[in-house]
Amino acid sequence: MAIAGRSPSNLVAGTATREEAGHAGALSLWLFVCAGSVFAMAVIGAITRLTGSGLSIMEWAPITGTLPPLSQAEWERIFNLYREIPQYQLVNQGMTLAEFKTIFWWEWVHRLWGRLIGVIFLVPFVWFWMRGRLPKWLKPHGMALLALGGLQGVMGWYMVTSGFAERTEVSQYRLVLHLGLAVLIYGYMLWLAIRLIQPQPQRSSMEAAPLRNALIGLLILISITLVSGGFVAGLRAGFSYNTFPLMDGRLVPAGYGVLQPWIANLFENHTAVQFNHRVLASLTLLATLGLWFWSLRLELAEGARRAMNGLALMALLQFGLGVATLLLAVPVSLGALHQAGALVFLGSLLATLYFLRPEES
Repeated sequence: MAIAGRSPSNLVAGTATREEAGHAGALSLWLFVCAGSVFAMAVIGAITRLTGSGLSIMEWAPITGTLPPLSQAEWERIFNLYREIPQYQLVNQGMTLAEFKTIFWWEWVHRLWGRLIGVIFLVPFVWFWMRGRLPKWLKPHGMALLALGGLQGVMGWYMVTSGFAERTEVSQYRLVLHLGLAVLIYGYMLWLAIRLIQPQPQRSSMEAAPLRNALIGLLILISITLVSGGFVAGLRAGFSYNTFPLMDGRLVPAGYGVLQPWIANLFENHTAVQFNHRVLASLTLLATLGLWFWSLRLELAEGARRAMNGLALMALLQFGLGVATLLLAVPVSLGALHQAGALVFLGSLLATLYFLRPEES
């Protein structure tokens, strides 16, 4: 006998809906964990860069490299390989084995964490697929993320090899590619996770559509600013001109355009690279605050309003972190926090874009 007021078909539909919601919750949790792991990876990567640890392991061994050296002889072998490269000969000449171990461990943790991300993503992905828990629309996204993850591993080794021959550090171009790919993977995972956890968020009024379009422009600006920060890190340009807002007492530093051809200054001139990052960061802050003030006059859904408030707060915090990092000559702790702040800021913007979708006309 059917329950009063509810037919068997309705009960089945309700059960299916609850099951689908449960599956979506599990999938979103998995992707949030994956995105958080990539976030942690980027911060560890920043520490690896700031401590000069990235060239300490001269072998790419995806399987056997999971274990660190387990004997004194193996430590000596790894250290002797490091002694052959320009970074040791020109920068760290005379480094002891104990000092070498300090930079080795950061690079080893960085690589190990990359392997763990692969496991954290792949094992649940296969399990969800085999159990029929993956929505059809999510499967190609999962395959794309797998491909991007594999490409990121190759890109990481490609970056490291640039410091083995003539350079004392890795190529800033390859570092930016490595960082940019990590940011892409992080943002991709985060967007999918938000879509799963909130498939039908409350829509804002149609008057919010221009604001959302402007936020897409802000996303482009933030992406360029992130890339410029990668060049600052790659050239270690943050260790000079540790004043703000002026550089060597000037608004535009004297050595901005000394390289020829001129376009090389944008990527290879320490002075120009730091100046560009300052300008882009300032524009990002002003643009974010301007859009926030604009949003106060609009009728937004509750989720979109909270997201806009969080975005404005994060813009202020990230700008302050950047200035503090610069003034204190890039201590490792603040440099890592600044990297983390950039990713939180990006995540805040992606969430804002998602929740700011206007009503359909």
